[in-house]
Amino acid sequence: MTHTSSAGPVAALLMAAGTGSRLGAAQPKQFLPLAGTPVLRHAAERLLGAVDLLQPVGPAAPIAAALAGLAHLKPVAGGDTRQASVRLGLEALAPRAPSVVLVHDGCRPFFPPGTVAALLAALDRHDGAVPAVPVAETLKRVQADGTIGATVPRAGLYRAQTPQAFRFPLLLELHRAAAEGATDDAAILEAAGHAVAVVPGSEDNIKLTYPEDMVRLERLLAPALTPRVGTGFDVHVLAPGRRLMLCGVEVAHDRGLAGHSDADVGIHALCDAIYGALAEGDIGRHFPPTEDAWKDADSARFLRHAASRIAARGARLANADVTLICERPKIAPHAPAMIARLAGLLGVDAGLISVKATTTERLGFTGRMEGIAAQAVATVLLAG
Repeated sequence: MTHTSSAGPVAALLMAAGTGSRLGAAQPKQFLPLAGTPVLRHAAERLLGAVDLLQPVGPAAPIAAALAGLAHLKPVAGGDTRQASVRLGLEALAPRAPSVVLVHDGCRPFFPPGTVAALLAALDRHDGAVPAVPVAETLKRVQADGTIGATVPRAGLYRAQTPQAFRFPLLLELHRAAAEGATDDAAILEAAGHAVAVVPGSEDNIKLTYPEDMVRLERLLAPALTPRVGTGFDVHVLAPGRRLMLCGVEVAHDRGLAGHSDADVGIHALCDAIYGALAEGDIGRHFPPTEDAWKDADSARFLRHAASRIAARGARLANADVTLICERPKIAPHAPAMIARLAGLLGVDAGLISVKATTTERLGFTGRMEGIAAQAVATVLLAG
């Protein structure tokens, strides 16, 4: 869908340069997993349904990982403040001459579907528009000693949210001239004497700031998603003259696994688990071994396809667990690399992936080191 007007396209800045220190997490809050998907990706997916251009602002590598497979412009590094980061994002968009720009916090993963439409409609009469909700609680001004200094009348007070919408040329002009210190972009227009409209916000448009906010966001998402569990199993014979690929990692060994593709039992079992959770058959249905196109194919391609099916169904991968069954080689030294590889192919946080190994106490074909087997379990959160 295009939203381009005669004056130019509609663009959005996705702000992801903050450190999120108040949350106390090991990584910036916008990259934390929420129901198996980075917070930033939730925000991006909502914007992409409403704009023509998505310009992320922040560190390139984690943004690229979080938004893998989504259409977006090359990330722009942020500045020392949010205001500076927005200005840098606007400058990056300037050559594309958008007519309207939305500015959205990457740590706000949800906003109602009608928000952007309401903002754009408000721009027909105003130079800027923001979603906001009225303040319901009694407000107290607290003094340095921890006591109440005054009660602040709440009449007419609102809590501003994002995305906020502006006429692009005006916002760029005002940012170039503005002094530092604005807490949001609407404040820059206000200071310059421009009217900014307010459209209805939502209590569900939560800004991830404190640990309890993550709990609220998880609860918000949970009722709409049903856990679906799939299992997978695969086995291949060991043969000389073949590379040994396990869970996307080449492992040094005297033999490799024989098969039509690269015979990566770990990935094959995981693909079957994901397809099973989605009730979409098995790997053979999607990549028939009778087709020459898959001869010696890299199994990473199969797992990327399984990940794309999760996305196409509007689902989320909650976790995946792969067990490799073999006497040799030893898997433990390679497990971290395997976890990282699988997580990268699936576009999820490595904390959602487990790879481990066991033996059959030298019983059966794996005990005789004639082949390697793998079993996998995947939990997918599916809407409806």
